[in-house]
Amino acid sequence: MTQPLKPAGAMPATAPRPDLWKPVLLRSAAALVFGAVTIFWPSPSIQVMGWAGGLYLLATGVVFLRGVPATGFQRDSAQGKLLSAAGSVLAGAGFALVLLHSDLLFAVIAALALGAAGALELWCGLRNRSRHVLARDWIASGIIGLGTAAVLPFFVSLGAHALLGVAGGGAIISGVLWILSGLTLRHDARSGAEKP
Repeated sequence: MTQPLKPAGAMPATAPRPDLWKPVLLRSAAALVFGAVTIFWPSPSIQVMGWAGGLYLLATGVVFLRGVPATGFQRDSAQGKLLSAAGSVLAGAGFALVLLHSDLLFAVIAALALGAAGALELWCGLRNRSRHVLARDWIASGIIGLGTAAVLPFFVSLGAHALLGVAGGGAIISGVLWILSGLTLRHDARSGAEKP
């Protein structure tokens, strides 16, 4: 999914740092750990759902926010603001879910956060389609977030296990996407460093 490290026509303002792979792999780790919890916890309580989902969104939001400079965007640029807003929404929703435990609240807060972050990520990917190495990944991740957000409210009546299953399914898909992207970026960074 990830494009070559420096695509043709890339502007200097959007050239990512060589360590871009680090926040990308951290994001994938957060998603895959959450996905594993949702798979292997046989009958989670509402509290487990709140803590697990909240910590996942909080960790993803924090990694998102801290990773914006590695993308090459300035925080005050349009793209930097979009990515910062997506991270802030996820972190805020995660904090709320850690504190508030209810099936309905989980579905509503998580759906709103994943939907808003997905829309912002999709928009950023579309705006930078031929100019940034992560544009395709942002588009795919945005679609996954929007899809998860759209489906999540339909599972409120089925309880914590179903809600975690839906959220965890989206997390696993995006985690696999981001781990492939991060490993590709890491390989490209090493190859670029080895060339004279």
